[in-house]
Amino acid sequence: MLYESQSGDMSMALTGESLLTRALIPFKEPGFLKLRDIIQGADVSFTNAETLFHDFEGCPSEESPGTFLRCDPRYLEDLKWMGIKMAACAINHAYDYTDVGVLVNKRNLDAAGIANAGTGRNLTLARAPTYLDTPKGRVALISATDHVNVPAARAIEDRPDGKGRPGTNHLRVRWIYNVDPETFSALRQLDEKLGFKRDRDASRRGRFPIQRDADSEAFFHFGPSIGGHEHWHQSGALRIQRSDKISRTSVIDADDWQENVKWIKDARRMADWVLFSFHCGFKGPSADFPVDHLVKVAHEAIDAGADVFVGHGPHRDQGIEIYKGKPIFYSIGDFILQNDTPVYQPASGYERYGLGWNHTPADFYYTRSRNESVGQDLHKENWQSFVAHVEWKKKELHEIRLHPIDLGIGLPMGQRGRPVLAKGAVAREILERLQRCSKPFNTEIVASKDGKGTIKA
Repeated sequence: MLYESQSGDMSMALTGESLLTRALIPFKEPGFLKLRDIIQGADVSFTNAETLFHDFEGCPSEESPGTFLRCDPRYLEDLKWMGIKMAACAINHAYDYTDVGVLVNKRNLDAAGIANAGTGRNLTLARAPTYLDTPKGRVALISATDHVNVPAARAIEDRPDGKGRPGTNHLRVRWIYNVDPETFSALRQLDEKLGFKRDRDASRRGRFPIQRDADSEAFFHFGPSIGGHEHWHQSGALRIQRSDKISRTSVIDADDWQENVKWIKDARRMADWVLFSFHCGFKGPSADFPVDHLVKVAHEAIDAGADVFVGHGPHRDQGIEIYKGKPIFYSIGDFILQNDTPVYQPASGYERYGLGWNHTPADFYYTRSRNESVGQDLHKENWQSFVAHVEWKKKELHEIRLHPIDLGIGLPMGQRGRPVLAKGAVAREILERLQRCSKPFNTEIVASKDGKGTIKA
């Protein structure tokens, strides 16, 4: 062989969501350093960068439902020390500090040498792959999300006569509500009596067409429209479809998805290995199972040429599927969970919880969690996850090793949130949860006595 990369051998360390706000380098627990060795030892390593790295550049966005996530950019060195080489940036917090925050975060990641994808100064650059050269081959990463906190977070394309808008690779979603014929008829009459259909028809004739599909005998759009964007999930109008039973399903905007498929295919030709990352903000039929459109997107990403699909967003683990010999991780939960120690929150965050000028960041975090009595503080699934080590031999999937991690639920804010290899009952609990979540996908996870999981190809 002329090049080492011709072997088709590759090892990948895949982690979940990194909500980093504090240092990693000072700590020396054996379970922490061993985890670092696992990540550093892989040919390529990935995380979802859920935190923005900047020195308060950019004004706070108009809204962030939870924490405005920002980390001192010096801690990028800690992320690199941990072994991370590639980062997904298409997240709902990407626009927490508006377009300036998007661009400065990307600039700082670039300067630190962490290959990143999912945001850019326009939509094409947000969708485009990033590339990392390794001795075992060139690796491409494409990062997308269906979740934005504000519509402005979605990047806008440049035109010959004007600039676009920095933002994220956002794939728009709509729900389709299936109802029985009797309910279908009743809702259609109500839609007309309340004047919603009249208003939509007027809007369609005006400046902003709100429907891609005209109403028909099989479906119609119920309710008022918002801002001319009926076809994506932040609209008011609902697509009602005649069916035998009442249910709902979610679908990705076809144009958005085809543009991402284009880049997957391009990356397939430009690189030896292709990772597709997806940050999902929609709930499935249960906490264990992904939403409808995520399964479809994962399969189609593999069909288009991705070698690995790595999902995140629910802040908890979901199932693993081997599809056409390629691994799909529907959600890898939190890798670092330090969203209660950013040193700053904007005024709008304090106002949301009735706090004033004299209150402090700790006041904000304790008020938000009702003194740690609600939310993530109570859900151990947020504080238990895994790191996946994916091993390839001659371009074929050989083995996946699952390393459970413990993030320290119940510990003080200044301690918890840093990953350490889980032991004993915690490791068993994580693996049992992964086995349960993966069973619908016919994936067998073998748990060893030392608290590790294995999936054989």
